[in-house]
Amino acid sequence: MAADIAEQPAGYARLLSAEHTGAIARVAAAVALRRPRHVVFTARGTSDHAALYGAYLTEIRLGLPAGLASPSAVTVYGARPDLSDALVVGVSQSGGSPDLTEVLRTARASGALTLAVTNNPDSPLAQTAELGLDIAAGHERAVAATKTYTAELLALLLLVEGIRAGDGGLPADERAALERLPELAERTLADPTPAQLAPRYRFAGQLVTTGRGYAYPTAREAALKLMETSYLPALAFSGADLLHGPLAMTDPDVPVLAVVGSGPGGRSMGEVLPRLGERRADVVVVGSAEVEGATRMAVPEVDERYAPLLDILPLQRLALALALARGEDPDAPRGLKKVTATM
Repeated sequence: MAADIAEQPAGYARLLSAEHTGAIARVAAAVALRRPRHVVFTARGTSDHAALYGAYLTEIRLGLPAGLASPSAVTVYGARPDLSDALVVGVSQSGGSPDLTEVLRTARASGALTLAVTNNPDSPLAQTAELGLDIAAGHERAVAATKTYTAELLALLLLVEGIRAGDGGLPADERAALERLPELAERTLADPTPAQLAPRYRFAGQLVTTGRGYAYPTAREAALKLMETSYLPALAFSGADLLHGPLAMTDPDVPVLAVVGSGPGGRSMGEVLPRLGERRADVVVVGSAEVEGATRMAVPEVDERYAPLLDILPLQRLALALALARGEDPDAPRGLKKVTATM
């Protein structure tokens, strides 16, 4: 897991190379030509959180309604929704889950434009879709996904911005900003804070993660990583949902990991953090700015769209360090396999 985490800056650089940006631009141009009226994502596990990020990008940057499909509606209940005006995107590291493949097959039969975003371009999912994006993350050693998750995020970002441009290409200023990501990721991974925090939560009984907007998928992915590797019950809430009831369970014995960026989503957390302070919660903030009363895992300040590519890195490292501190093996979580086949 440590090796996979460390490879992410190189993974960003690889996906930002001319070879891969060109391939993504061609797919984005093909999607723009079809002019879908809405976008449906289908995914499981970690990829579900990448898909949620894609849905935020789609609605905010493209102005198109977007949502996540319920695969069981197709595979368990036999539903055949009319997706003739939709772009249906399957997001999967392995591309091997039968339910996702069935969703894309059914969507394509109804007239949808289908796209597979996967680390295995020869997978059943990729073979079923009309279009495909190879996230080019390379072999992932650990069961808990890390570098494939961030590669999915970057691929979806390049796709959506390419569709927005119309011809698949990116403006020069956008390309220049993205080219800084590998160096910023290296800097983020060099911070010792996550490893230093792990002993503090070695005996925690439960934990809450939270964020709003683009940061919400990060909060959900962080919770999953902690549950997978440390078997620590971790509940993820948007900052808004946290105020609608779950706030009541926070106290000094329930640590809160809050992802607080510098954009609108981060600023909206300004009403959440004081309420956590009133509860005397133990708060750790992931962000570019100090927050009074909270410990911080620092990340560089970037455009809010890019922040999920950096914010998750210290949280992955915290999950790794905490698992080791608790005497667990983060490379082989009990009861889990790299590919989970569901129907």
